[in-house]
Amino acid sequence: MGMNPIFLIFGIFFTLALLFILFQVFKNIRQWHRNNQAPRETQKATIVTKRTEVNHHMSNTNNNDTVGSSRSSTTYYATFEFQNGERLELTVKGNVYGQLAEGDNGYLTFQGTRFVAFERNRT
Repeated sequence: MGMNPIFLIFGIFFTLALLFILFQVFKNIRQWHRNNQAPRETQKATIVTKRTEVNHHMSNTNNNDTVGSSRSSTTYYATFEFQNGERLELTVKGNVYGQLAEGDNGYLTFQGTRFVAFERNRT
């Protein structure tokens, strides 16, 4: 007697999903480690753009399409341009995002791909 094809397909999808999750976790830990090893730099920069990314998450409770919950999360980004023309997009916290304005000049402090601070020029 052979294995049911539905169980085989489910097993393949489950394994692929698990591998994808493990890959993402490994990638995030690796980036965190790289950021910790990177020197903390401060450079003169201009904020050239800001953007947000909103992710919506839906979940059903009681296996009923009419009953469920939804939540969303927002990721905030700012792109900085250095005097040499290079640009760097960094994730920033929401309260920092609200204080940044496109065109602001100042000193960006960052560590790898981690935003540390932006001190605006007071002129």
